[in-house]
Amino acid sequence: MTKENAYAIVQAARSAGKVTGLEIINQLFDNFFELHGDRNGTDDPAIIGGLATYHGRPVTVITTDRGKTVGQRVAKHFGSPAPGGYRKALRLIENAAKFHRPVIALVNTAGAYPGQSAEEQGQGSAIAQNLLKISQAKTPLITLIYGEGGSGGALALACGDEIWMLEKSTYSVLSPEGFASILWRDSSRAPEAAAVMKMTPQALLEQGVIEGIIEETTDHQATIQNIDVVLEKQLATLAQLTPEELLKRRRARYRKF
Repeated sequence: MTKENAYAIVQAARSAGKVTGLEIINQLFDNFFELHGDRNGTDDPAIIGGLATYHGRPVTVITTDRGKTVGQRVAKHFGSPAPGGYRKALRLIENAAKFHRPVIALVNTAGAYPGQSAEEQGQGSAIAQNLLKISQAKTPLITLIYGEGGSGGALALACGDEIWMLEKSTYSVLSPEGFASILWRDSSRAPEAAAVMKMTPQALLEQGVIEGIIEETTDHQATIQNIDVVLEKQLATLAQLTPEELLKRRRARYRKF
């Protein structure tokens, strides 16, 4: 893939016109009931999650959220979760495992919030706990990256059984601008970095990092229907596995890296 094509996907992943996690929840999941708090004194608005039904089956669904108004975006750190957000997500996933509910995680984040307050509240520890405990959760977990999938901020919600991506999304250790600044000390080489990093869905599929790519159009309704087809099929497959088979399959998935 050329640097122009790779960076075009990066720009599309960041577009304000992208389908949102709340749109997906509202159109695909019935009876959504939001749950709040990390049981440690915070309720990060950058993470929205709760209970719902999906094709008649109880599930837990979680999404990152960037907000719409200026006030919302500032409060949500433009979709970059704070430690309390990751702890909230983990609480919901552990609850889902207790009651054998599948989990769907929807991700669009440039990364975990990097502010001083987040470091003081244990950002690294919160992400590490998610990686450890979600990997051990005895319930199916599918992650959909529908925009940006930045670094540990995305990985903390993408450590389950399968990862799928929309056509115009990215998944990487850091932004191409950050990569270019570190490697070449020139952020203007971001388009070149995007190609080198292989952060596009097709490159990640070829490397076996993700399970598949979902067709995306400017018609949000059509895109959501494409998501529905994949989620329904993959959840049905995972639901047939015993908890032991699920964990064995999950361990094999990550050990190949």
